[in-house]
Amino acid sequence: MVTLELQPAHADIARANIARAGLADRVTVRVGPAAESLVHLADEGAAPFDLVFIDADKAGYVTYLEGALRLSRPGTLIIADNVVRRGRVIDPDSEDVNVQGVRRFNEALAAEPRLSATIVQTVGVKGYDGLALAVVTR
Repeated sequence: MVTLELQPAHADIARANIARAGLADRVTVRVGPAAESLVHLADEGAAPFDLVFIDADKAGYVTYLEGALRLSRPGTLIIADNVVRRGRVIDPDSEDVNVQGVRRFNEALAAEPRLSATIVQTVGVKGYDGLALAVVTR
């Protein structure tokens, strides 16, 4: 398992929680921009991942999807969080960079022939949002 963390402080918290769970020998925490970390993983010949979870800056979601695909194989599940944005992704006039980033991601997801995907709306204490669930098919 590999987790990518931008902020060193978040990486420290992740490492502490991973150690407390007794998983420090199974989890690698990489610090730095996720786009760069994904390229490094691919360049290092990392084995394909079974699951990729994307929950980062929304403007970078298309880049993270591309990186995830480079590290995937048929059967890999790619999950992206916060892709409904309280319904704002369907507002064509939204100037919110997060909404625009998610909209580009959703369009890329729909256009990617190697993926079979759906978006599931979620409802909770923070309102409603959603998850993209995509399976690499080839």
